[in-house]
Amino acid sequence: MKLLTTSLFCLGLFAAAGAAQAADNCTIALKGDDAMKFDLKTATVSASCATIAIELTHTGKLPATVMGHNVVIASSADLAGVARDSIKAGVANHYVPKGDTRVIAATDLIGGGQKTRVTFPGKKLSVGGDYAFFCSFPGHSTLMKGKLTVVK
Repeated sequence: MKLLTTSLFCLGLFAAAGAAQAADNCTIALKGDDAMKFDLKTATVSASCATIAIELTHTGKLPATVMGHNVVIASSADLAGVARDSIKAGVANHYVPKGDTRVIAATDLIGGGQKTRVTFPGKKLSVGGDYAFFCSFPGHSTLMKGKLTVVK
């Protein structure tokens, strides 16, 4: 019984530590590759962050014109529309429509071996909101997407 109690206590500590780490997280760090995949399907940030950073590393080798990646944050409901309209924005605009109010934040488009980082005000996100992150390079959002969760 003592072993069971100790094990449950330790599991509780690990869970609390994980929640505390997520609660202080103000950075969304993603890696994208030449196989059109992000390394994460979910990301969590804290609603208490004054500023949130998006960090993208392209671990592939192909250039941005062939296999470019970016990270766009939008509501999940707006993902398909933003991805569709991003094609019209073109490579010169990093496949992000200028002035599109559906876009909460977006990184530059990068190619293999490159990194990019952008910050945005944390107040643009709220706890309980339904958010997605995705790559808006034409055709990539079908595979390169995930859920962004905001916690207290």
